[in-house]
Amino acid sequence: MSLSISTEAKGENTVVNVGGELDVYTAPRLKKTLEQTLPGAERLVLDLSEVHFLDSTALGVLVGAQQLSEDKKSDLRLVVADPFVLKIFHIAGFEGMFSIYPKLEEALASD
Repeated sequence: MSLSISTEAKGENTVVNVGGELDVYTAPRLKKTLEQTLPGAERLVLDLSEVHFLDSTALGVLVGAQQLSEDKKSDLRLVVADPFVLKIFHIAGFEGMFSIYPKLEEALASD
């Protein structure tokens, strides 16, 4: 169960790059990163394009991050490239809850 997380600034955006599997074992690391990063970010782009598995624990972390971003009046955007991961959002009924983009460039460029 490997997970990589890195954070970088791209212009006025803060990008959190995530790779690997997000599950009950790894989701707490993402949660901690988001709790530290979100409050200072006007726009946070969570790049999940290298994530190929996501469970309900990880979905809960993302829902919590969305709620925190709304409370802080910041903009949270997700990049989801894997059709399987995108299907999980669809099945859970979360597609409308998040701003989801197929590529990082689109998430950064969109207003």
